[in-house]
Amino acid sequence: MTTPRREIRSAYLEWAKLRSHARFNLATSGLDGYPLAKLHAKIEDLEISAAGSYGYPPLQERLAKKNGVGPECVVAANGTSMANHLAMAALIEPGDEVLIEQPAYEPLLAVADYLGAKVRRFPRRFEDGFEIDPREIERHMTPRTRLVAVTNLHNPSGARTPDSRLHLIGEIAQSRGAQVLVDEVYLDACFDPHARSAFHLGPNFIVTSSLTKAFGLSGLRCGWILAPAPLAERMWRLNDLFGVIPAHAAELLSVIALNHLSEIAAYARRRLETNRPVLQRFLDSRKDLLAIRSEGGTVAFPSVVSGRIDALCQLLRDKYETSVVPGRFFEMPDHVRIGIGGTTEMLTEGLARMGQALDEMAQKS
Repeated sequence: MTTPRREIRSAYLEWAKLRSHARFNLATSGLDGYPLAKLHAKIEDLEISAAGSYGYPPLQERLAKKNGVGPECVVAANGTSMANHLAMAALIEPGDEVLIEQPAYEPLLAVADYLGAKVRRFPRRFEDGFEIDPREIERHMTPRTRLVAVTNLHNPSGARTPDSRLHLIGEIAQSRGAQVLVDEVYLDACFDPHARSAFHLGPNFIVTSSLTKAFGLSGLRCGWILAPAPLAERMWRLNDLFGVIPAHAAELLSVIALNHLSEIAAYARRRLETNRPVLQRFLDSRKDLLAIRSEGGTVAFPSVVSGRIDALCQLLRDKYETSVVPGRFFEMPDHVRIGIGGTTEMLTEGLARMGQALDEMAQKS
């Protein structure tokens, strides 16, 4: 039975907001909050209000420069989640088919459902390293498919899809009259100086991202959509029904952050390059965990060989003061998602406690 639209909700985000917090929080999906004191922001740089418009010009210019596009192709949004909602709302009509990867970030599915789309799925398999097989996309598309939605880096696994494969996906979609939505919120966490947004791969690509995950700037809610100029203009007008205008102080702080993004990126890169080996050593030490080893990103998504995941997560929280994300939120109940964006000390201790909990579960089985 179809869920009434007014009752559609995100079970994952409810859990994240209400039940994920712990002393050793490995359930976070991005870098720890970047300190305001390091942002080179002074109180005299800020104002509360500005003349309302379709985009704050200095922010538009810097987002355009960051992504190598014209400002007319940028739509600022309240984080990647709102960017995804706005993009889908502009791209699909009720009854249209949307083809979404599986496993997927649950709010992507919830938004498509809320907008009245018929959601179809194509698999990203653990045994294939969660890589996208373009043949699967082609096989699952129908004449009614209007949009293909993927994440790159993949959420929850962190797997990266190369441009060559995305380009092929774009060609397949274009041959069926469909567009491709790529959520790139984790892509900056590869710190690849040669990486370009998928927006440049073809005219039917629409991209969403933000400064949240890779840079620890979630509080600024600086998200964006990259879209062809006519579509971007339509999104701005549609946003009049959703967000109207953003908080101007956040726009000003986002401009400051973008002006110093290389410095912030260096900070983030040091953190992740220190933490990733900590995670790898932990995974190497555990025969009861199987994982795809990604070279970038802020998360891992190992499979737990035996035992009930919900019981493990509850034991972790109750006894070991540690939190990870149960894989059921990503349609893979035998997995957990582990975030590595916190302090190295917290990650090290949290993983040690996870090992203790796994050992305790094994002794009880």
